[in-house]
Amino acid sequence: MAKIISRIKGGLGNQLFCYAAARRLALVNNAELVLDNITGFIRDHQYKRQYALEHFRIPARKAQPCERLEPFERYRRGWMKWRSKRVPFEQRRYVEQERLDFDERLLHFKVKDSVYLDGYWQSENYFKDFEQVIRDDLRIIPPEDAKNRETAKCINSTDAVGMHVRWFDAPGASKKHNLAVDYYQRSLRLMDKLVGTPHYFVFSDDPQAAQRCLALPVNRVTWVSHNRGDQSAYADLWLMAQCRHFIIANSTFSWWGAWLGGGVDKVVVTPKIKVQGITAWGFAGLIPKEWRPV
Repeated sequence: MAKIISRIKGGLGNQLFCYAAARRLALVNNAELVLDNITGFIRDHQYKRQYALEHFRIPARKAQPCERLEPFERYRRGWMKWRSKRVPFEQRRYVEQERLDFDERLLHFKVKDSVYLDGYWQSENYFKDFEQVIRDDLRIIPPEDAKNRETAKCINSTDAVGMHVRWFDAPGASKKHNLAVDYYQRSLRLMDKLVGTPHYFVFSDDPQAAQRCLALPVNRVTWVSHNRGDQSAYADLWLMAQCRHFIIANSTFSWWGAWLGGGVDKVVVTPKIKVQGITAWGFAGLIPKEWRPV
């Protein structure tokens, strides 16, 4: 049986993209999906990310050491990449993402024997035709603690807008990876116009800084700050997905909160920016056509 070995890596949002593209490719090729939950993290010394997909209802199994190219994984992987780049795309045994923009070639790739898939594949176009399967797989196993259950009940009782404020740099730093405060102000005005009486549930990796920078209506905002660290990220994503509408950051984490949550009439406001680097955003295929760039 053909086999796709997907190398999972990055933060939770990027891990979900890795999975979704590989799952769709496995389905159309009648191939087994295997998840490498180790090698994408062992050299992540900067962010120290860890595999986080155990909080979802994913049917794929984990890779065995030989499927992770062990022993001497780094050298064997480098050799496979080198060889694959020297043959046509459709003949490769190691398929590595070559650009951020949506690459339609992956939709038509025919899997023979074992194929390694390595990339973030940040577009719903890689799995849109199997959307319901992906949604079923990515149902989050709810956290069981009282605080998260109570917050979810509050979200479900209002016209909830999940709002994500992400700080890539320290607030006030000279670098330009953070979104401008004006983006959130314009998004709030638009959401107030489109939604009757929205209540904002704000998720942020630095909620104190967000409170200082954003003028939010005190009687219509709830700051969600009790889930701390990467190990609790799934709980925040679960809460975010309970919301009806969304104001997302330039972040794949809130991208997935908006994609998984809401209904057919949801409003999703997204940054209308184009940047490269660690906060790459706005490239072709990233933003679903129903969402509203601001």
